[in-house]
Amino acid sequence: MSKIKQDITEEKLIRLLEKLVSMPSYPGVETQETEVARYIHEVFSESGICSEVIPVIDGRANVLASLKGTGGGRSLLLTGHMDTVPPYDMKEDPFEMKEKNGKLYGRGVVDMKGALACMMMAMIAIKNSGIQLKGDLFFAGVIDEEDKSEGTRALLKSGFHADGAIVGEPSSLEICVGHRGLEWFEFEFTGKAVHGGKQKEGINAIEKAMKYMHRLETELIPQIEKRVHPIVGSSSMNYGLIRGGTQPSTVAGDCILQIDRRWIPGEDYGNLVEEYQSLLDALHHEDPDFQGKMKVMDVSLMEDGFIHEAMEIDPGHPLVAILEEVISEVTEKASVLTSFPAWTDGGLLSSYGKIPTVVLGPGNLESAHSAEESIELSHLVPAALIYAEAAIRFCS
Repeated sequence: MSKIKQDITEEKLIRLLEKLVSMPSYPGVETQETEVARYIHEVFSESGICSEVIPVIDGRANVLASLKGTGGGRSLLLTGHMDTVPPYDMKEDPFEMKEKNGKLYGRGVVDMKGALACMMMAMIAIKNSGIQLKGDLFFAGVIDEEDKSEGTRALLKSGFHADGAIVGEPSSLEICVGHRGLEWFEFEFTGKAVHGGKQKEGINAIEKAMKYMHRLETELIPQIEKRVHPIVGSSSMNYGLIRGGTQPSTVAGDCILQIDRRWIPGEDYGNLVEEYQSLLDALHHEDPDFQGKMKVMDVSLMEDGFIHEAMEIDPGHPLVAILEEVISEVTEKASVLTSFPAWTDGGLLSSYGKIPTVVLGPGNLESAHSAEESIELSHLVPAALIYAEAAIRFCS
């Protein structure tokens, strides 16, 4: 470990992260993440680590690297996404990383190129140290997490498997042992548009939507909020958008309601869909003029039967226990087990890949997607050391 500590330096991490940030990888950039994938591949190849750029969709590519073990040990995946959100209203050049007041600023520094740099540096340091792991150590830089997770889905569909995984989303170096599932649903209510002066001859779709929302408020939402996980917390539902009609003097012939539904580990996706559909069916039975249908919003819909499932790992799993020990040693502070507040690719790895997964990364999620995206400089070296030491112990 002394050699690894000498190899993992703040200067190296800053230089690596600066290069990753300089490569725009948001939607609208041609082949989006592929330049980043090729650069990561070059860095690994120059370090003697087996690496491959793997095409996924529309010229966009994952990068997969590996340190093969001698045999008889557990395998570990270090993974994160290479795409970012657009720069939005960032005033300074979002792709020229800057340092001020102990933080690094730029698009993608925390979400999540900072973690990618730390994972890469950890893997390179292990290679340089000459340590022989028994199990395989993998790194996967994946595309499209901010949209439909094409990268992680492609990785899983290829048959990839590991005995454990760490997703490097920003968790302030806390161990996230779970998070909620996520789906965006749209409800379309259809009425009959007529002139407002003859409103009794029409069917107001906004009124029908209000009836449905009343049922949600009185019957379903109280049940949803009673479902509580000891670490992840409660299930939830949020009204995100409602839009109906055309103008005040016309009875609204249509109304759209969009919601955000988040569920805890253990809830069944099919059951929660049925809860919404059964209320639609009940209202139609009571009122034949009530016409409502639901669907998953296109922006949320993943193909091949994948959904944004919840993530959960047993807090007593060896990967969690090892991370607790390593974090306490590296940071000289007690490790914290918590939940991640947003959705991650960990939901796919754990649910579809059956890979025990935690979320752990440098930086705070609060600044992600913002015009002032930043990462604490003090998190970089500890994160790289944690990834390296955890890999050595888990894979050996």
